[in-house]
Amino acid sequence: MPDRYDLPTGFRWGAATAAYQIEGAVTEDGRGPSVWDVFAARPGTVRDGHTGAVACDHYHRYPEDIALMKNLGLDGYRFSIAWPRVLPTGSGPVNPAGLAFYDRLVDALLDAGITPLPTLFHWDLPQALEDGGGWLNRDTAHHFADYAAIVTDRLGDRVPAWITLNEPFVHTVFGYALGTHAPGRTLMLEALPAAHHQLLAHGLAASVLHDRGLEVMLSNNLTPVEPATSSDADLAAAQAYDALHNRLFTDPVLLGRYPDLSALGVPDDLYGAIHPGDTDLIAAPGLDGLGLNFYNPTRIAAPTEPGLPFDFVDIPDVPHTAFGWPVVPDALRQLLLSLRDTYGKTLPPITITENGCSVTESTTPDQPRIDFMSAHLDALAAATAEGIDIRGYYTWSLLDNYEWAEGYHQRFGLIHVDFATQQRTPKASYTWYRDLIAAHKARHSK
Repeated sequence: MPDRYDLPTGFRWGAATAAYQIEGAVTEDGRGPSVWDVFAARPGTVRDGHTGAVACDHYHRYPEDIALMKNLGLDGYRFSIAWPRVLPTGSGPVNPAGLAFYDRLVDALLDAGITPLPTLFHWDLPQALEDGGGWLNRDTAHHFADYAAIVTDRLGDRVPAWITLNEPFVHTVFGYALGTHAPGRTLMLEALPAAHHQLLAHGLAASVLHDRGLEVMLSNNLTPVEPATSSDADLAAAQAYDALHNRLFTDPVLLGRYPDLSALGVPDDLYGAIHPGDTDLIAAPGLDGLGLNFYNPTRIAAPTEPGLPFDFVDIPDVPHTAFGWPVVPDALRQLLLSLRDTYGKTLPPITITENGCSVTESTTPDQPRIDFMSAHLDALAAATAEGIDIRGYYTWSLLDNYEWAEGYHQRFGLIHVDFATQQRTPKASYTWYRDLIAAHKARHSK
């Protein structure tokens, strides 16, 4: 494989975070409650009852965090805007203090020479909208487009590119199908209208952003799906899972149609959610870039019990992260090649908008994270050598943060956060990434 520095001139180096995971200040300056505030307050939903009420206190400490980004040498910083901080009830009156925070954040990033890459929705739906049905309600898509207009009217003069949604698959499945994430619904496959309404929201918002001359991306969590064996039953199960996890959230945007979900027993109209013209609304704006969040491949077998038409099978004989996820770096290269094979000329340039791993605090000196990043950058370099247009890499995450239902137990950060004192301490992976970025820039400045 090419070495990890063999990436093109202009390749953008970044790090990523999300509002609820780092900001804290959930009741300050007019912010309304989100589904995660309500969900985390329910006993038994989050490990050890942890909430994001304080998180990394980034709302107050963002100047310190931006100084750490600048020292790291980042070209870009991917963050999310908290919808309930801007529109406390999801629609209606704007909260000026909420917009002012992101004004300050954007200006401070630009002053540090770092390009902001905001995500408009990273799972923190205003609770008032959830009370009206959340993503199961088609109106939420239109509220999202209105929210996108408000935010980009304020910040679009300084922020050229935007991500509409983060990982609609994960939000749909964990939040609406299985109930392990906010808002905690357990609808199984009948959660799929939430997927469609998120994609509709993307399409409506993308048109708003393009009307303002802004670039639009969508960040999907994608995984290469492999059958456990070569049996027909395992192959069919893998195809069914690939359609649900990957193609459900890329085919409508890039091809203007949904994949065949008949193996799941799902009706073509996704339980009445799809209206005439919807797929045109989703696809017509087009994408200026595809955000790819990659963590691990998935192995699938035919089901052993009634229910969904697939079972998950662990991948043996490979390292696993502290979260228990298998580490197979070349799966990223395979995924990128399969995207090109599937979508051809409709595939836009790709940015890795998340990639990282959880490492236990006792692991010294942070070598598993360094090995993880190094190997995945090697895979990116290999994919680039095979003609894949990859524009940048945003590691997850800048800071140890609130890891959703795991609370503060999974540490993904380049920077250690002592959640009792909020002290930030760069880890060995921070130094490694800083040196890698500097070496790449030095090599391409000659």
